[in-house]
Amino acid sequence: MTTGGHESMAEVGRVKVLSAAFAGPHAWCNEKMMLSADLADGIPLTEFFASGAFEQALSTYAATFDGSDRRAVASMWSLFYFSCLSIPYVVAWALERQMLPVTLDEMTVALSADGLPRAFGVAAHGDWRDEGGQEIFSVLQPLMDEHLVKVIGHLKAVGGIAPKLAWNNAAVYIDYALRTAGTEPLSDQADAMTGLRLMPNGTPNPFFDCLRHEEEDGGGVCRRKICCLRYLLPGIASCGSLCALPSQRNQ
Repeated sequence: MTTGGHESMAEVGRVKVLSAAFAGPHAWCNEKMMLSADLADGIPLTEFFASGAFEQALSTYAATFDGSDRRAVASMWSLFYFSCLSIPYVVAWALERQMLPVTLDEMTVALSADGLPRAFGVAAHGDWRDEGGQEIFSVLQPLMDEHLVKVIGHLKAVGGIAPKLAWNNAAVYIDYALRTAGTEPLSDQADAMTGLRLMPNGTPNPFFDCLRHEEEDGGGVCRRKICCLRYLLPGIASCGSLCALPSQRNQ
């Protein structure tokens, strides 16, 4: 199904809502992802990463921590980037079967004054897939191949963080969105995302073993494989039980 039957979406103010899924508890997604035409201060992502603007954004954000570890700054920056990008993407698919067009070369980004990503712009509403039970890697493939792999390359080159750390950062938000977006959590899809060593096409799965859901003290906890390094940044709270480092979980 194309976007033809969905172009009469309601508007928030004068901004057209990108997805009908962005309502109720997910209404905040309207502030994070919208049509590029509605993101007045957005710049093309290709320009952002190629022009030195990304390096400047990291430096601006680093200034708020007064000389902290550059890798930790880049990792923390990426957490904001990945949450702003991946949660709306998963929410739109989980609730509306809407595949947002997230090819990096066709998107824009707007930053906050502190250098953090504030919102993304996409060129169109994308397509709708009516089939049920969509295999998770088919859903994530456009996000992974056309966006995440490119950004993770820039994070390594400019921010100095290992790709394994960056993929782990992205996995946290995709897993969260899959488990919380709908009335019926897509836990089986989330488990497949991190539980399969190889993707269906036979290539290594970068999300493999990034997260583990375990029983602890009578309840379930989700735990990262690789620490996001936030403990190296002053004033940033611990991620609690999610942390890969036992010494940091109760800080």
